[in-house]
Amino acid sequence: MSRSKITFALVVAAFAAQFALAGSAQAAKSLDELLQEVKNVRAQEAELNAQREREFKANRDQQAKLLADAERNYKEAETRSAALSAQFDANDKEINDLNTLLKQRQGNLGELFGVTRQVAGDSANVLDQSMITAQYPDRVEFLRTLAGAKALPSITELERLWFEMQREMTETAHVVRYEGEVVQPDGSSKTQPIVRIGPYTASSNSEFLAYLTSLKKMSLLSRQPPPKFAAAQSDLEEAQSGYVKAVADPGRGALIGLYVERPNWIERIENGEAVNYIIIAVGVIGAVCALYQFLYLILVRLKVARQLRNLDHPTPDNPLGRVLLAFRGDPNRIEEDAEVAELRISEAVLHEVPALERFQAFLRLAVAAGPLLGLIGTVVGMIITFQTITESGSSDPKLMAHGIGTAMIATVLGLGIAIPLLFANAFLATISRQVVQLLDEQSTGLLAESIEKRRGA
Repeated sequence: MSRSKITFALVVAAFAAQFALAGSAQAAKSLDELLQEVKNVRAQEAELNAQREREFKANRDQQAKLLADAERNYKEAETRSAALSAQFDANDKEINDLNTLLKQRQGNLGELFGVTRQVAGDSANVLDQSMITAQYPDRVEFLRTLAGAKALPSITELERLWFEMQREMTETAHVVRYEGEVVQPDGSSKTQPIVRIGPYTASSNSEFLAYLTSLKKMSLLSRQPPPKFAAAQSDLEEAQSGYVKAVADPGRGALIGLYVERPNWIERIENGEAVNYIIIAVGVIGAVCALYQFLYLILVRLKVARQLRNLDHPTPDNPLGRVLLAFRGDPNRIEEDAEVAELRISEAVLHEVPALERFQAFLRLAVAAGPLLGLIGTVVGMIITFQTITESGSSDPKLMAHGIGTAMIATVLGLGIAIPLLFANAFLATISRQVVQLLDEQSTGLLAESIEKRRGA
């Protein structure tokens, strides 16, 4: 097969494919028809290519215009960037020059501002703990802001720093009454009248307040000091002028806080062991017995004194009257021997002694047993204290002091019942001896009278 035939075959195949793609419905019946169809297709393709060329040229011109615009914008941006960069460098150089000039002109003034910031920080820490801040809560925030400022403080800020320091010193010497929020025990806040003595003590409605640094508010103490403190504070709240007694805590509330934490006697006794209740029981029994015997002896002395004014008519309602009746009741006893009469009188006097010296033996026992019971309580308390130290593994002085204080309360209770009962027993013994001595004197007089009558007869 020759080259022309191969070329012709390829052309025919190409045209056949194009006709197939174009969707020719009928196949050519002869070469002339095929040639005509090829010419028609070529004409169509030429038209299509010309249209595509025109579109491409139009797009090429538009793209060239866009490219030119982009290049122009790029050059403008590049020029502007160079200008801004130059301006930035110039500004940076100017800022550095101005900072250098500022540092040169500050001189000692910079040290002054450093001291100002330090003073503001120190003052903020001090005023934050002062209860005066509850009345002026915004001053601490101002001082902390001034202490942490990087810029130079203004004249207004310097004047306020001086003012806040001066106000703190001035308010320290003033007693002020104002309305403020008070945190209640349930956590709620209530506006109440507050009376403040400098930064030392504050109260509201005769109740002492504590300063909460976290909230910058006053709060009621969970436990209040003794009533005498509340009475003094009530007088201060009601005063309008002049001088009144009041409670001032130099520890700025710390001492009152420690004072109210002290346990009272009931709590101390409850913290102790059962021996405390035994000591109290012994003391109460001894006190009741001593009081009963004291009233009895006072009544006996009154009756004996009345009987002394009327010895000729003895009555059985008193010891002296009963002794007189025991001796004078039988006239035949006058004729008895003096020794027998003396024995009868002694018998009558001895019969009255037990009632006059009643409970004195028990009181002496209580006086002796009180310190011993207290010592037992102390030893038990010390044992518990050492056991607590062993269990906690810490030798905290506060823990030891609390335990020792609880243990020593037993000794205090023992001495507390022994000393009063000692004096009471001595007083009762004195009164009873006086009555017994009076009975001995009167009985001796009766004996002497009976002897004289017997000798006269």
